[in-house]
Amino acid sequence: ITISEICKTAGVNRSTFYLHYETIGDLLNETTRYLLNDFLSYFSTDTQAIAYNIKNCELDELVFIGDKHLTPYLTYIKDHKEVFSTALFHNKTLGFEDVYKRMFENIFNPILDRFHYPQSDRQYIMMYYLNGINAIVSEWLKNGCDKSIDALSKIVSVCVFGLNQT
Repeated sequence: ITISEICKTAGVNRSTFYLHYETIGDLLNETTRYLLNDFLSYFSTDTQAIAYNIKNCELDELVFIGDKHLTPYLTYIKDHKEVFSTALFHNKTLGFEDVYKRMFENIFNPILDRFHYPQSDRQYIMMYYLNGINAIVSEWLKNGCDKSIDALSKIVSVCVFGLNQT
C-alpha cells in the first residue's frame, strides 16, 4: 500500500499524513500502540496489574485460561472482528512479532519460570499455546463469531486442560 492510497481512503491530503507521520511504519507503530491500549482497556484493573506482580502473586493468578481473562479477550476480538482478523493474519506487517517477543520476555517467560518450566522448552511451549489459541480464534472469526463467547471460552479451556479438567 502507498501513502497516496492511505490518504485517498482516509480522505486526507498527503501533506496531512506527513504532518503526523514520516513513514507508513510510523503510522503502523501508532496503530499497534492504539490497538494494544484499546485491548488492555477490556480487562479489569486488577487483571492488568498481574503483569506487574508476576513474581509475587499466587500461582493460580497466573493461569490465564478462565472466564476472568478469556471473556474480555474474546469480547475484544468479537467487538473488533475486522481489525483483529487483519492483525492476526498480518502480524508481521503490523509489528506484532515484536509485541509477542516483548510479552514473552516480560510476561510469559517469568510465568513459566514460576511454574519451573525448563528454559530450553519455553519457546516451544509458548508457541504451542499461542498458536493453538490463535487457531481457535481464527476459526471463530472465519465463521463470523458464530459461537458465544462462553462457548468459545469452554472450547479453549477444554483444549488446554482436557475435557475432565474444566
